Amino acid sequence: MTYSWPLAGTYQALSSASVDLIWRKIVNLADVSWHPLILRTNVPYGFVPKPGFIFQAVTRWIPWPIQIFVERVSPGKLLSIRILVLPGVEERVTYRIESTLCGSHISCSVMLRGWLAPLLWSLIRDYAAGVAAQLAIAAEKDPPKASPPPIDPCLGF
Repeated sequence: MTYSWPLAGTYQALSSASVDLIWRKIVNLADVSWHPLILRTNVPYGFVPKPGFIFQAVTRWIPWPIQIFVERVSPGKLLSIRILVLPGVEERVTYRIESTLCGSHISCSVMLRGWLAPLLWSLIRDYAAGVAAQLAIAAEKDPPKASPPPIDPCLGF
């Protein structure tokens, strides 16, 4: 059975941040401060998303909890999620990251379907266009964290 996604858009951005740094930003579902549409989630810090994981998020516009389902994860390359906002609309968002000669290429595809999809698309289209760019900016602001030096066992008497 094939499903059609009547409303779709793919937005891209280039970043000077490494693919690893961008990937860590995407999969840190507990910190979505960079996202223009999502305010917070109920995901614990340090959790690594896996296919089949379901969590809740709250949008920036109204304090309405939405259900998010992780569909596919290809570490360092792809994260695909489905968002169930309201009965009558379903959204699929796919993040792809690739390393290029010019830096890291971020692609964010947004697809909607359902009888409320045209209304929701008219509301979120401009915000969805900025997701990839906001992710690139957030990843570039976070410097890579150096690991702390190992504790010298000879210094502890």
